[in-house]
Amino acid sequence: MAQKDQLDRESFSCSICLDLLKDPVTTSCGHSYCMSCIKGFWDGEDQRRIYSCPQCREAFTQRPVLKKNTMFAALVEQLKKTGLQAAPADHCYAGPEDVACDVCTGRKLKAFKSCLSCPASYCKNHLQPHYDAPPLKKHKLVEPSEKLQENMCSRHDEVMKIFCRTDKKSICYLCTMDEHKGHDTVPAAAERTERQRELEVSRLNIQQRIQHREKDVKLLQQEVEAVSLSADKAVEDSEKIFTRLIRLLQKRSSDVKQQIRSQQQTEVSRVKELQEKLQQEITELKRKDAELKQLSHTEDHNQFLHNYPSVSQLSEPTDSSSINIRPLRYFEDVTAAVSELRDKLQDILREEWTNISLAVTEVDVLLSEPEPKTRAEFLKYSREITLDPNTVNKQMLLSEGNRKVQYAYQKQSYSSHTDRFTTYLQVLSRESLTGRCYWEVEWGGLGVEVAVAYKNISRAGEESQFGRNDKSWSLSTNYVFYFNNISTLVSGPVSSRVGVYLDHRAGILSFYSVSETMTLLHRVQTTFTQPLYAGLYVGYRSSAELCKMK
Repeated sequence: MAQKDQLDRESFSCSICLDLLKDPVTTSCGHSYCMSCIKGFWDGEDQRRIYSCPQCREAFTQRPVLKKNTMFAALVEQLKKTGLQAAPADHCYAGPEDVACDVCTGRKLKAFKSCLSCPASYCKNHLQPHYDAPPLKKHKLVEPSEKLQENMCSRHDEVMKIFCRTDKKSICYLCTMDEHKGHDTVPAAAERTERQRELEVSRLNIQQRIQHREKDVKLLQQEVEAVSLSADKAVEDSEKIFTRLIRLLQKRSSDVKQQIRSQQQTEVSRVKELQEKLQQEITELKRKDAELKQLSHTEDHNQFLHNYPSVSQLSEPTDSSSINIRPLRYFEDVTAAVSELRDKLQDILREEWTNISLAVTEVDVLLSEPEPKTRAEFLKYSREITLDPNTVNKQMLLSEGNRKVQYAYQKQSYSSHTDRFTTYLQVLSRESLTGRCYWEVEWGGLGVEVAVAYKNISRAGEESQFGRNDKSWSLSTNYVFYFNNISTLVSGPVSSRVGVYLDHRAGILSFYSVSETMTLLHRVQTTFTQPLYAGLYVGYRSSAELCKMK
């Protein structure tokens, strides 16, 4: 009876879900499945456009149209009513994703082990001889595998138990007698043992690297936390400092306003006081004029002469020589003084901002990135640079939006400025250069130098020429490099364009000849102590232009 129940369960169970059939359908090859199970199975084969039966593997070129098998459905429902249940959940039948027993007939059970020596896969029942029979006990059992055929020689259909070190591949013993005859061969087990030792060494190295990397990750995490804490504190401190600075400026603004208003009130009071005196004098004079007018009409001569001395007597006039009318110009000097303060503060902020920016960019937890090699890599660091009109020598003409400079036959009418070069025909950039920067210069004529310099380079005298001091570095069109008044002859292809690469933090300054390729002309490795500025020198009939980078 138990066998009959087992047969009934097998007959009315879906071989995919191994449960009693639900909405049963039957394929043209005669196998039945749950409607949802077979649809899900074929959904996975949609890309190949070939559909097969999970049991017999019969292929269908078109996806079959499924219809409910009403007879099976009625039988399953009837069997459920009689108490038939689905096979237990821990059944041993092989599904589509399982390795099946090679010995089972009909519906196959799941394989419990695979034998590398046979080679075949066995369920628990069919595996028993490998535990009982002495010859089979020597076979190598492994976890169920679908790749047993990979252990068979495709030429001789024998188990590959030999490893050919010459060709670095597994072979069977028959292969050693023909195509691998005379090769360095060893048993696969021996090769495995040696490779296993290497594997263990590799694993040990990997584990050591993992430990080192985990330590590095931990250190980096600590650095992240330290950087974040330091950045938060720097932001907080800088905000406090700038807040105090703003309050100080606001206080000074309020003080100036108060002083102006106070002085205004004092001057207005003085003016009103003088105004009142003058008004009183006017009133007195008008009264005196009326008396004199009346006296002039007196017909009695004696009366006229009697009253004239007293009436004709005038009071001392009010002193008005101090009145100095300057419409809307009384506080011009105050505005000029405040404007001068603003200009000085702007200059200080501009210079100090560069130092602040440099201090920020010098924070670097990790090592610097590799130096660029191709022009495309250099262009990632390109900077749009303009020339500072306050530094240009008066014998030089600026143009192209302050990017081009050339020799001027007549002196230009630039305003006086302490930053202006007076001895040599030189100019510095408006922008300071920190971090990684790249720019290119198109030069023409014989007397051109491309340079970088500190802001505090001299503006007059021999020591102000680029490359002739310890505050500037320059390369001339005749391929001579200058620093600290020492010249170095460099070689390379002649080009009308030179590229300059600066890594301020790493202390690298490089000059390149730029054409279809980039050729290094000269490279400097030093320590830069201040922000740098791009510099140009042009001689007679020469010009240089900072290129727009594309």
